[in-house]
Amino acid sequence: MEKAVSATEAVRKFSEILNSVKYRGESFTIVRGGKPVASISPVENLPKRKPLRELRELVKNLPPLGDEADRFGKDLKEIRKHQPALPKETKWG
Repeated sequence: MEKAVSATEAVRKFSEILNSVKYRGESFTIVRGGKPVASISPVENLPKRKPLRELRELVKNLPPLGDEADRFGKDLKEIRKHQPALPKETKWG
């Protein structure tokens, strides 16, 4: 079960929280201003990540969208028609 702790409490008890994560497998949600902002949990609980180089193969193996893709493309074109034009020059280049 994940425990919620305030950011202030997390700072004051950081070492204790890390020990709870490491030795008891506990997870914590850090709350600031009443809203969750971070999570601390055992590394073993993290989903297995794939390297970016595998993205091309993953995308290639996605099933086709069928009619939804055609509608999505048409919707995007319609949305773009109503977007304001970008300025020709900006202070960033």
